[in-house]
Amino acid sequence: MLTPSTGLLFWMSLTFLIVLFILWKFGFPVITNMVKERKAFIDDSLRKAHEANERLANIQKEGESILQEAREKQAQILKEAAETRDAIVEKAQVKAREEGARLLSDAKAEIEQEKKAAIADIRRQVAALSVEIAEKVLRQNLQGDKAQMELIDRMLDDANKQ
Repeated sequence: MLTPSTGLLFWMSLTFLIVLFILWKFGFPVITNMVKERKAFIDDSLRKAHEANERLANIQKEGESILQEAREKQAQILKEAAETRDAIVEKAQVKAREEGARLLSDAKAEIEQEKKAAIADIRRQVAALSVEIAEKVLRQNLQGDKAQMELIDRMLDDANKQ
C-alpha cells in the first residue's frame, strides 16, 4: 500500500519535471532578479547611509571649526573693544587733566586780577584818606605835634569804622 505503482511514479515524475522546468524557466529567474534587486537596494541604502554618516561627520567637523572660529573672532572683538574702551578712557582723562589745568590757570589769573584790583582800590582809598587827612590838618590850626597826632589817630579810627 505504501509503494506507488510504476504508472503513478512515471506521471508524478513527469509532472515534477514539467513543474521544475516551468519554475526553472520562469520562476527562478524572477525570484533571483527580485533577490538581486533587493540586494542592490540594500547595498545602495547602506552606501547612502555610510555617505550620510561621512557627511554628518564632515558637517560636525565644519560646525566645530566654525564654532572655534566664531569664538576666536569673539575674543578678538572683545579684545579690540577693551582696547578701544581703554583708549577712550585715557583720552577722557587727558582731556579732563587739560581742562582742569586750564580752569586752574584761569582761576589763578582771575585771583591775580582781583588782587591787583584790591591793591589798586586800597591805594586809592589810602590816597583819598591821605588827602582828606592832609586837608583837615591844613584847615585846622594845630598848635603842636601832639594835636596833629591826635587828629590823625581820630581820622584813622573814623576810616576804620566806615
